[in-house]
Amino acid sequence: MRALSKACLAFAFGAMAAVPALADDATAAPASPFTITGGATLISDYRFRGLSQTNKRFAIQGTIGVSHESGLYVGTWGSSIDDYVANGGDQEIDLYAGYKKTIAGTTIDGGVLYYYYPGSHGANTDFFEPYVNASHSFGPLGVKVGTNFAWKQHGLSDGTADRRSAFYGYGELSLAVPSTPITITGHLGRSFVHNYITFGEKYTDWSVTAAYTWKALTFTAAYVDTNKNFTGDDRNIAKAGFVGGVAVAF
Repeated sequence: MRALSKACLAFAFGAMAAVPALADDATAAPASPFTITGGATLISDYRFRGLSQTNKRFAIQGTIGVSHESGLYVGTWGSSIDDYVANGGDQEIDLYAGYKKTIAGTTIDGGVLYYYYPGSHGANTDFFEPYVNASHSFGPLGVKVGTNFAWKQHGLSDGTADRRSAFYGYGELSLAVPSTPITITGHLGRSFVHNYITFGEKYTDWSVTAAYTWKALTFTAAYVDTNKNFTGDDRNIAKAGFVGGVAVAF
């Protein structure tokens, strides 16, 4: 699609050079109200709310989204996972839609996520999760608070009930280091309801992440920990650990 656009532009510029009178009458095409973004990530361990989804091994991730100047957006994000996450499935695909608006410097972002786990051997592990968060910057310092809440669904059942809900709250502080492309972010979160994705427990997670951006690349290094112990296939997936990653945006 981009190659085709460039070819059309080259033809248009050639035509304008050949017929300057027509070029003077031409009007610029209006900017599109839509923005398309995407990216790919290689990360040493996919942590979801502090818990490894890859048995503390590497994951490959990708995303693509479309946003409108009104604040509406839709997209999808996917990652490789270990089979204990979704009863034998080895992929997680998140579909999302939401609305974002900035009022007096504060950005409000709300929408709904759908977690889809293909290949889960007939088990019902998919679920919906609405979310809302607010963020504000004070110079180089950023503050963000948010919550994700899911109503009772079969995909969140932990075996003690046919359906379970989910409630996760978190807060973040970030610092854009002046005169550098480095950002440091601290995160503190709490899972308040025991369900399938929390291994039937309520727990707290926290992390500190440093991110360095160079052109289209972002390099990250994070320390992640929780106050619980959970076993994946053969490892403690809630144990403290360092996570490194590299992402490319396009």
